[in-house]
Amino acid sequence: MNKIFNLIGLATRAGKIVFGTDAVLKNLGKKQTHIIFVASDASDATIDKVEKKAFFYNIKVIKKYSTEELAKSTGRSNPKVIGLNDLGFSKAIFSELERIGD
Repeated sequence: MNKIFNLIGLATRAGKIVFGTDAVLKNLGKKQTHIIFVASDASDATIDKVEKKAFFYNIKVIKKYSTEELAKSTGRSNPKVIGLNDLGFSKAIFSELERIGD
């Protein structure tokens, strides 16, 4: 799990992360986002909204990390929804999730 947070942190520093529900959903229409993280403690309405839109665009949504965990990895306070806009980082995260069995 640490490797995933490290990859999110690197992507943040590289400017490949979009923060916020509206910004992430806007990028889905541009087909720039490859993976979405929604905080496990986000509101049901936010989770539902993101999941429906992501399903339409066939984007994977990961909901297993808390706001606190996402905040530590990105250096931002209170991130509920983040979108990863880099294919290389996304592939690395997918392979790590596969490796740990999620």
